[in-house]
Amino acid sequence: MELIGKEGFTFTEGGVCAAKGFLANGLNCGLNSDRNKNDLCLIMSETECSAAAVYTQNKVKGAPILVTKEHLAKTGGKAKAVIANSKNANTCNADGEEKAEKMCQLAAMQLGIRPEEVIVASTGVIGQILPIEPIEAHIEELAKGLTADGNEKAATAIMTTDTVKKEVAVSFEVDGKTCHVGGMAKGSGMIHPNMATTLNFVTTDVNVAPQLVQKALSEIVKVTYNCLSVDGDTSTNDMVCVLANGQAGNAMLTEEGAAYQQFYEALYLVLMNMTRMLAADGEGASKLLECTVSEAKDLDTAIIVAKSVICSPLFKCAMFGEDANWGRVLCAIGYAKADFPIEKVDVDLASEKGVLAVCRNGSGIPFSEEFAKEVLHADTIRILVNLHDGDAKATAWGCDLTYDYVKINGDYRS
Repeated sequence: MELIGKEGFTFTEGGVCAAKGFLANGLNCGLNSDRNKNDLCLIMSETECSAAAVYTQNKVKGAPILVTKEHLAKTGGKAKAVIANSKNANTCNADGEEKAEKMCQLAAMQLGIRPEEVIVASTGVIGQILPIEPIEAHIEELAKGLTADGNEKAATAIMTTDTVKKEVAVSFEVDGKTCHVGGMAKGSGMIHPNMATTLNFVTTDVNVAPQLVQKALSEIVKVTYNCLSVDGDTSTNDMVCVLANGQAGNAMLTEEGAAYQQFYEALYLVLMNMTRMLAADGEGASKLLECTVSEAKDLDTAIIVAKSVICSPLFKCAMFGEDANWGRVLCAIGYAKADFPIEKVDVDLASEKGVLAVCRNGSGIPFSEEFAKEVLHADTIRILVNLHDGDAKATAWGCDLTYDYVKINGDYRS
């Protein structure tokens, strides 16, 4: 899909290996019975990194999340590596934390670092014991195969029901130094605002203090991943982590300013575009839906209303059927838990085919059903909502609801 960029930032190849000093690898260790599909990956920085992460808000949290949080607390926001697996979420298991710690120990032993310098993540079926033996048997091969172009092998290793790998990287300048931010993501189902089953690993060679990495990540997640919904289910294993190793050579960023803003914008572009990729690859999806709410009284109101539209099952079904049933948009706006004058709301449906005005001042207006079919036949549909109540703006991302979603999730464990 086409990436959305910004002047001063250039999209580049490499994913998590785009930044200087990062190596990656992925392979099949046997967790996935299909030997052609990778199921275990490793990312490593040649030098110590400032690290930050955000996690699922589900009360049930995967063991890897508990272990990663503990590791970052121990090191004061420092890390050097990430190990992650697919096919098994290592969640709701009595030995889950023990297995997650063991994964870190195995990686640390091969890399010559401390276990607490390793971030661990898992994705897949919940409630099944994670066999550690396949990981132990292949960890040496995984570590020895680390390369500066191993990003694709790593990105495919975290895929579950994803149909495509998801990588984005940008280059830009900070204090005259060429810098990079690159990431990889997975996720197709069990995706809903408040972190979405999505794992996201981001690397950068910008020299930036841990507290600023955490600040930027937490703020950007609010307007990217937390504005993403495929099916209304919040996963137990969601994680976004950022590793910054400083190898670009800029003076360390310790406070907000112009240089920090460049890093912030780069991180936003990577996370926002990966959010769009995750929405477009929703389980069974045929259309990417983007709802932008403008002229809201504040950011939270804009986010709440945009999410409400994207999360509506009836509206998602209408988009699958290419039916301009705008009343479902108004219905979703109406039950959003926010205050605004519903009698002022305008709604347009838009795509590459044009813009279809369907509602003005809270009421329907005549439109061409023929043109509506043209607009809604596109792969990306934009829902434009104007609240006429302020200056704030936000976008939420989702997808249509198709027959295939039920087929996929009716037989997920196989």
